[in-house]
Order: sequence, then C-alpha cells, then structure tokens
Amino acid sequence: MFKVTFQVQGGNTVEAFANEGEKILQIAQRSNVAIDAPCSGNGSCGKCRVKLLSGELDSKQTRHITDEEYAEGWRLACCSTVVGDVTLEVPDIASAYRSRMKVADLSSGEEVQIFENSRKQVIDAGIEQKNNMEVLDVVMNVPSLEDTMPDNERLMRAVSRETGIAHVTIPYSVMVKLARVLRDSQFHVKCVVRKISSDVFIYDIFPSTEQVVIGGLAVDIGTTTVSAILVNMVTGEIIGKASSGNGQIRYGADVINRIIEASRPGGRKRLQDAVVKETINPLVAEMCKASGFKANHIYRMSVASNTTMNHLLMGVYADPIRMEPYIPTFYKTNSLFASDIGICIHPDAHIIVSPNIGSYVGGDITAGAFISMIWNRPETSLFIDLGTNGELVLGNSDFLISCACSAGPAFEGGDISCGMRATDGAIEACTIDFETMEPSFSIIGDPGTKPVGLCGSGLIDVIAELYINGIINSKGKFIRDGRRIKHDKYGMGSYVLAFEEDAGSVRDVEITEVDIDNFIRAKGAIFSAVRTMLNYLDYTVDMIDDVYVAGGIGSGINMRNAVNIGMLPDIPQDKFHYIGNSSLTGAYMELLSTSAEKKVYEVASNMTYLELSTVPTYMDEFVASCFLPHTDTRLFPSVTVKNE
Repeated sequence: MFKVTFQVQGGNTVEAFANEGEKILQIAQRSNVAIDAPCSGNGSCGKCRVKLLSGELDSKQTRHITDEEYAEGWRLACCSTVVGDVTLEVPDIASAYRSRMKVADLSSGEEVQIFENSRKQVIDAGIEQKNNMEVLDVVMNVPSLEDTMPDNERLMRAVSRETGIAHVTIPYSVMVKLARVLRDSQFHVKCVVRKISSDVFIYDIFPSTEQVVIGGLAVDIGTTTVSAILVNMVTGEIIGKASSGNGQIRYGADVINRIIEASRPGGRKRLQDAVVKETINPLVAEMCKASGFKANHIYRMSVASNTTMNHLLMGVYADPIRMEPYIPTFYKTNSLFASDIGICIHPDAHIIVSPNIGSYVGGDITAGAFISMIWNRPETSLFIDLGTNGELVLGNSDFLISCACSAGPAFEGGDISCGMRATDGAIEACTIDFETMEPSFSIIGDPGTKPVGLCGSGLIDVIAELYINGIINSKGKFIRDGRRIKHDKYGMGSYVLAFEEDAGSVRDVEITEVDIDNFIRAKGAIFSAVRTMLNYLDYTVDMIDDVYVAGGIGSGINMRNAVNIGMLPDIPQDKFHYIGNSSLTGAYMELLSTSAEKKVYEVASNMTYLELSTVPTYMDEFVASCFLPHTDTRLFPSVTVKNE
C-alpha cells in the first residue's frame, strides 16, 4: 500500500492510499480529486495532465507529452500507475470545469435578449404567461384568552378566506418559524404560495413589511456544460445567469462512460454529487452572491437535460439506458423536490423536469423544440441541437419526428486538444488569409484577452477556413507548408492559431490533425442523421423551409462555414437561424408559464422517436459524411476550395 498525495493548484492537498499498479486517474476519481478526463481514461484526449513532484510512477510517454514536458515531470494520469509513494500537482486547468465558472453581466441586456424574444414568440402563440405562484397579504386576529385557536389553524383559515380554497397545506419548513413570524408581525404576514383549484401550498411566511420576491431557477444540464438562470417568478425578470462545466466530466465526456461509472459501487452517488454539489449548487451560490438574492427564496426549479443526465441528477439506476432495448426508468416525472436531491434552494421547491421521449432524446430537446416553435408552423422545419449528443427534430404543426446521434463533445470543446467551453479566452470566430495563412480571430472576454483555446463556433470556423483555403484536404490532412504549420516526430500536422508568447496559456494554441479528425466525425454524425431522417420520410433537402440551430457553442455559428465543412445541408443561407441555448430558454418558459409546461408535455407526446441504430442505411451515411464536405460533392454544390 502506497501513499499518493495530490496537491491541487490553488486548492487543497488530498492524500490517498493505493495498491501497486493502480492508475492515478482512478485513484483521483475515488478520492474526489478533479482531473479532467473527457476520454474516460483511454489516453486519446491528453487532458488528464498531472505533474510529478516527488516519487516515481510507471508512466509511458504518449504523443500528448513532449520530451521537454516529460522531463519537467508532466504525465497523463490515465497512463500512469503507482509503484511507490508519490506526490503530484494537479494544475488548475485540470479542474477548469469548476474554475472557469462564468457569471453573466446582465447590465447590457444582450445576455437576456434571447429570452425576451422567445418569451414574445410564446405569447404570440397564445400561451398564457402565468404560473400558480404568488404572494398573499394575510391579516389575522391576534390570539387572546377568548380566542385560543392554534397558529397553524389561524393561518390556514385566513389563507382559505383570502383564496376561496378550502384545503391549505403548511409544510414543516413553515411550521418551525410560524410562531415567531406571526408574533413579530402582529399577525399581519405575507405568504409565498402555490395556488391550484383544489389546494394552496404555503412555501414561506414573512412579516408584512418585508419585500418578497418569488425566485425561480431554470437549469440546462448538458453533458459538458451546465447553464442556469435565476428568475423573478412574478415579473419574469432574469436576476442572474451563470454557466460552468459539468463536474461529471472527469468520469468521461460521453453519457455511456458515465452510465458505466454510475453502475460501479458508489458510482450513482459520485455522479449525483458531481452535478449537484460540485456544479449546480455553486452556480446558484454565485448567482445569488452577484445579485444579492437569497437561495432559500427560490421556490421552484425547472430542469431541461438529456435522459441520462436526468437519471444521474436524481441518482436513479441508469444502466438499462445503454442496454438493448434501451429502456429508461422514466420519461416523465412530477414528484421531485429540491430536498430529495440536495439542491441548495428552498427545500420544498418543486422541480419541473422536461419530459424525455427516448433513451437518447431527452427533456433538453423537448424544451428546445418547444422554443423553436416548429410545432406551431405549417412549414416543414429542422431543429438541431449541437452538443455532446446531436439531437434533431423534423416536422411542422402536423407531425414531429426526432432522432439522436453521438456527436461527441467536440462542439463544446471536448476531445479537442485546445478545445474549451464558450468562456473568457475562447476563440469564437476566425478567418485565415489564403496567401499568408495568418489567422484573424475574435476572443470571448474583455479587450486584450489572450486566446486560450477554441470553443465550438471557433472550431467550425477554423476547420472551414483551413479547408476552403486549401491548407487541409478533404480528409483533414495538412497539404500546405508555412510558418504556422508544424509536424511532430510522429508526422502529425498542426496549425498554430497563437504562439505561446501571444497566448493566454503555457503552450501554443494549435489544432492538430487528430483534433480535425475528431471534429469531422462529429459533424459527420450530424449530417448523416439529417440525411437518414429525410430519407426515412422520403423527403429531399429542398423540402426544408427553415433550419433552427441551437446549442451553447458560442455567440453563434457561421452557417456558411457549417455548410462548407458538410455539417449542415447546402440550402440558402436565409433559411438558417441560430437560436442559442434553446434548452435553457425552454426551461425558463416552463418555469414562468404553467401553460408552457403543459405544451412541452404535449409536444413531447406528439413526437415520434427514430432510433438511428435500427435504420440499415445510417452507418453508410455516416461513413460517407466523414470527409470535408462529403464523399458526394454533388450534395454541396456551393462549396468551392481556393486554388493556389
């Protein structure tokens, strides 16, 4: 038995004990030490870097570690095993999913405009913007020797008179503070209530002089990124907005690896803690801190996430999702409360969970399809959510059909050596000069922010520019030489976007042929799903009237470049619309509007799920799509490559 000491940069020191031959990554995961491992430890991503400070490891050098870095002590945690006592440094970038939490500045209005636009569309569709939460002003008689009614009955009768509803529920959280609040306020109080036709539920009670705001929380739990907004439930005002990486990322970048981890002893608790304690609760705390709002004044929560994330959030056994015939524990549930899973808001807050419709098409898509409004239009539209799992919905007001494909985490920065989420330091747009091959790009953050990596929208631009300018061929291999083209000792090429001295990191910001290959597979999964769905319905591309693209991959994507690389169909540009994080926007509308919540359930029930693995032609379509732009160039007549 040997001692392994993890010195987390800027954090705590964690000591663990391990047997000879155990992998460092497994020890870290068991000890709750955050090491980024998108590939779940198979050695392909090169992101689980640790630095050997003392002791010895059995660690082979991979292509991800240069000779200089190896000499400095850098190792991959997934490729290193214990042979004795050892001390390791875990760099800050390894836990970037936590340290790069982004709290939005709402003062400019740009961050909230997309929510306002969507809200207007929903109103225009005739969906009432009303929920059953409100603040009641309640006055009661002060007790006396002649009037000895207990406090709870006094309050229930007063609320019943105020609302005209006979049945009133006072939960434990209100009961314990009832006597003090009533007497401090001379029996004139404000009650936060949920009012339906047959019941009034009292969430909280305050003195009548206190300003009371009913808070709501909408959360999009993505496989890679978690985004949240804090909302005034009465006015719809967005009080706070924040995002961070999903803490589960260290157990793998895709849902399958996380399901496997969850099936191991203690795995469900580890995965649940990673998303609740390490991700959602810190997001809530940061938003409340920035806005001066109290977390226990959040009385309702809405969640939109894929089927696997829903199960892992609740700590539900998820293994059947990945096993034929792919049956989840639930598609719909309305019985979840904050205290059930440890969300640090009001303990009695009801959690609205957007309904799933298949093992791999979840509530994030039903919420997103609702916001896209394709269900309310006679024209045939295509809705695409670009994330770790690419999900698509095709249809109109008469029919809806959906499918999911495993795009991998490339659109959110995973599986890409310089990939990152759309946060400060991310290159979100890029052009490359044909003659000089020099890049020009825009970076998320304040003026002067140095580039750290590429987010999804920047990745699309870079690969499209490399291809259109003849720097890479249709297979993603470099075919031109220049100052920014490098080759390592294995012959693998790369393009340097920012040299070390100009970058905000300790190395060049570059994209490699392996990165490009990973991305080509991701974009190929999307386009082959589009083709398969169209063929299944005997539709052609020209029958698509509009394409709505969603996903938190940046401030938006260049649709022309998305066509140039063969990710989206080659149709007129005015048919494409980027609608941002539709999953979060849908969760926001479900939070604010009971009618919208019901409509999402209706949209889900009317949606047909197409399992791509059962369609014989899907794999052929996928293989054909794994080129730039495609093996059949007739599908992309507008794409041209510049000649030297």
